[in-house]
Formats: sequence, structure tokens, C-alpha cells
Amino acid sequence: MNVLIIEDENAAARRLEKLLKEIAPEMTIIQQLDSIEASVLWLAQNPPPDLIFLDIHLADGSSFDIFDHVQVQCPIIFTTAYDEYALQAFKVNAVDYLLKPIKSGELARALEKYQKVFKTEKQDYSALLESLRQEGKPKYLERMLIRFGQSLKLVDLNDAAYFYTKDKITFVLTRSEGKRYPIDHPLDKLESLLDSRKFFRINRQFIVNVEAISEMFPYSKSRVKVQLNPPTDLETIVSTERSADFKKWLVGETP
Repeated sequence: MNVLIIEDENAAARRLEKLLKEIAPEMTIIQQLDSIEASVLWLAQNPPPDLIFLDIHLADGSSFDIFDHVQVQCPIIFTTAYDEYALQAFKVNAVDYLLKPIKSGELARALEKYQKVFKTEKQDYSALLESLRQEGKPKYLERMLIRFGQSLKLVDLNDAAYFYTKDKITFVLTRSEGKRYPIDHPLDKLESLLDSRKFFRINRQFIVNVEAISEMFPYSKSRVKVQLNPPTDLETIVSTERSADFKKWLVGETP
């Protein structure tokens, strides 16, 4: 913990340093300055210390003048033989205001106050915030375990070209293999499970992956005819009531 002392009386500076070593030996006094000019120059050229002990009356004027020349970004304990500057002191990062000669007990209480206010260990809420962010995100189905004959098939939904119904059975068709597999979920249920940025229900029979769309053609009544890859013999025309939302979805807008 680095401490800067700004004091123009050598005897007062030595007494303060002695008391600090007794009360808080973990502190390191990195510099002692005795004027406004030297203090402004040092503060402008060095990283801010953890704490400053600042005498109000310096050889070349009032130490409050320092704040007119440089931004002081650390807490301050003021030291002075006079008490009429207390209100002014607490306007500029003051932790405490000690009257000279500084007493050991008063200095200890000032340091305790500094520790409580400025050095209290901040709680790490990053894990909680990340958890809350994740809770706010929709949970999408990423894989699907399908019973296929006497075996089980794991389908990554990034590989799903489209889902469709035929003869009251729902199928998924894969992009890599071009194979279809029967699944248990109806399309109404799948709509809530799939990532809406990738999948769109174009009509009552089809939910398509945007990456499975190979071509599109204007169709009657402002509808769109979609050509899919792998191809299908079934009609893949975006229904009238879904056409406007489909066009927004294609360009990444929220329908």
C-alpha cells in the first residue's frame, strides 16, 4: 500500500512517518513533498498513490491550490494545526481531518475509516451476472436423440435441413446425409424448441433451416416459393400469413 506525504514541516513529517510505521507497518511511504509546485509536478507524472497525507498550509500557499492544477484521484487524510478548513477538505476526497500534533489513536481511527470506506474488498459478482445473462437467453434444442429401427441416432440440429410432416408423422431431414428420420415432436412443439434465428416455419407442413434454402421465387398473393437442399417433392411455399415475417427473418430482423 503506497502512501504519499505532503508536509513542509520536517518534524511533523518525521512524526507522521514514525506513527505510520507503528500503526500500519504494511504501508510504504513512496515520497515526501513540501510544496504545491512539487506536489502538482509529482501527481502529474506518477500513478496515484493509495492514500495521501496532506498538510493544508504549505510553504508556497494553501494545498487546496493543488486541486486547481491536477486531478487527484485517491483518498486524502488532511493534517493541519487549524480546524477552520474541515468543510473545504471534505469536498475533495477527504477520508479524515487530523489536527496537529497528530495523536496515535486519532491516526489509527482515520486509517480504520480509510480501510472500511476505500479498501473494502469488492465482491466478485461476475459469475452471478453471467448466470443471469444465461438465464435471460432462450434455451434452444441443440441435439436430438432419435430411435431408428433397433438403433438410436443422434442428430445435431445444425445438420437439420428441415422438418416436415407427412401422413401425420414428423420427419427431420439431414443436410450431410440427405436422410430422413421420424421424430416424436410435432411441428407446433418444435417451433418453441428450435433457434428462431436459424429455423422458420414457412407453412403448416415445413420448418426450414435458412442454410437449406437454395433458391426462392415470387409466387401468387405475395407468397414465396422456396427450393430446398436436399430437395423435396412436397410443396414448399411460404403461406400468405407468414410471408412478411419470413422476409424479415431472412435478413435477420425479428419478425
